[in-house]
Amino acid sequence: MTANVKYADVEAGTEIPARTFAVDRADLVKYAGASGDFNPIHWRESTAKAVGLPDVIAHGMFTMAQGGRFVTDWVGDPGAVVDYGVRFSSPVVVPDEGGATLEISGLVEEKLADNKVVVALTARSNEQKVLTRAKAVVRLA
Repeated sequence: MTANVKYADVEAGTEIPARTFAVDRADLVKYAGASGDFNPIHWRESTAKAVGLPDVIAHGMFTMAQGGRFVTDWVGDPGAVVDYGVRFSSPVVVPDEGGATLEISGLVEEKLADNKVVVALTARSNEQKVLTRAKAVVRLA
């Protein structure tokens, strides 16, 4: 695969339109199976509340993966992501009824040599910033 976004077509400041991802408890159970992280705070409300959480919360790595998905969908090639890192600032709370939404947007922060760009991500759920210092280095066509 080759990246669909061309290096010549972006500049520092180029915005990547926001996308909204729905998150429900079924997603969390599937992620638990894939990751092996069966901590009940991610699927059992009584356990989550017993440890002081407002409700079930999404796995941090699930939330991070949605940011990665946002970048790879934009660029069109998962192999174009050279580096990716985040810090977790707030959990994504996933109520049983209605689930949660995760809104992710991006901004080309810097153009680097070798057709690479730094993409800064903003991720919010329930009006809370859930990822900070979220950045990906992506090699464009």
